[in-house]
Amino acid sequence: MGSIISHNRKCRDITVLVIFIAFWIAMIVNSSFGFNQGNPLRLTYGVDYKGNVCGDKHSDPNLSKLELRYWQNPNQVYQSGLKDSQFKLADARTICLSECPIPSDDSLYWVCDYPEGDIRLSMKDWINRNYDYFEFLTPEMRNSSLQLQGPCYPVIFPSVNVYWSCQFIARPSNTSLKHWQQMGGVSINEDIVIDKSIHKSINSRSAVLKRYMADIGKAWPVLIVCGGILPLFLSVIWLMLIRHFVAAMPWITVVLFNILIISVTMFYYLKAGWIGNDAISPIIGEHDAYTNVYGRELTHLRAIAILMTFIMAVAILTSIAIVRRILMATSVLKVAAKVIGEVQALIIFPIIPYAILAVFYMFWISAALHLFSSGRIVQNSCSSNCCTYDLVAKRVNCDRCCGYSIHYTPHIGVAILFHLFGCYWVTQFFIACSSTVIAGSIASYYWARGETSNQSDFCLNPFVAK
Repeated sequence: MGSIISHNRKCRDITVLVIFIAFWIAMIVNSSFGFNQGNPLRLTYGVDYKGNVCGDKHSDPNLSKLELRYWQNPNQVYQSGLKDSQFKLADARTICLSECPIPSDDSLYWVCDYPEGDIRLSMKDWINRNYDYFEFLTPEMRNSSLQLQGPCYPVIFPSVNVYWSCQFIARPSNTSLKHWQQMGGVSINEDIVIDKSIHKSINSRSAVLKRYMADIGKAWPVLIVCGGILPLFLSVIWLMLIRHFVAAMPWITVVLFNILIISVTMFYYLKAGWIGNDAISPIIGEHDAYTNVYGRELTHLRAIAILMTFIMAVAILTSIAIVRRILMATSVLKVAAKVIGEVQALIIFPIIPYAILAVFYMFWISAALHLFSSGRIVQNSCSSNCCTYDLVAKRVNCDRCCGYSIHYTPHIGVAILFHLFGCYWVTQFFIACSSTVIAGSIASYYWARGETSNQSDFCLNPFVAK
């Protein structure tokens, strides 16, 4: 055996190893940029009229419990939806709330700006009052509010929580509208454009991509259990079953694989609404059964359901076509079972690269979320009329009333592509290292012709070192 297997081995890929180390340094630098400039909350929540991200506990004021973005001025939303209008929805006045306001049946509700200046209310009191302090306003402030210039704005349209933004429903409350007109408020546009303008923004391709990335961050318990712990447990069980049920394992594996494919396909059919009534809805929380909002994600699910149908058909037909090869696999597994019996460390060793990759994936996903959300929140430059009452300055301000947007750095696309490639290369590197160690151990057993006189030759330790 000694003449067949060379034990005096050394690394022959120093150049590639140096490149890989340099690549890792670049990965750390690239990720540090994301951690410094990014905020994953931006992927889910909107920005208010102060430039704060809704739900951010580090903002001023503290918005930790205020996660929903609400457009205060309905006329600005209407103007942003007109074809020839220069006004953009990003410049419409928004505020962060804990729930979407609903018009009153017998009076007029108001959503007022964050309390400051002469409004002596704490944020907690403001929330408990349903964001309404209209009764504390001076005559000047009330007149400004009736001109839709704040600090308080009427709740005329009902709204629902659509992906953490309050989507207007173009059905104004007659009672609230009547009270508004009796108080001398300016005319409010009631066209369906007010509905479409917000929906177009929420359903844009960039907004959908951000939500997909945010879902990865929110689904970390599912990823840990279903993508980490459960596969590890099942893989160890599978290796142990090979030793005791060699003849049945190829058939069990093929059958379970097809059952899994069918189950996943049926799940997509359920969520796409083609089976049952459990289709996904972009509306979060309880809402009127007659309120329907279309989400681009539903189209994506239906496309995936069609793709999974094709994959399912190919998997089943392929399983039928390779019946004879499955019989051949039984002979291969018998040899594998014998190897596992002699080199029992093979059952435990995969946990090592698995643990390394698990730590890497946690770092990589966190860095990816920060990279996708990296950038600066800056105030827009707009020429439209967006005058609002400033509680601190105690006057209507028309100078700095534009909305805020996230401006991404020019090279962010390259940084994200580099990060994606890094995930692929690191994954393949550790898989290759693991395969090499396992192959070395199994090869030593194979060339020993099954003799166990020199067990140390096919244990894993020397091959890990090499």
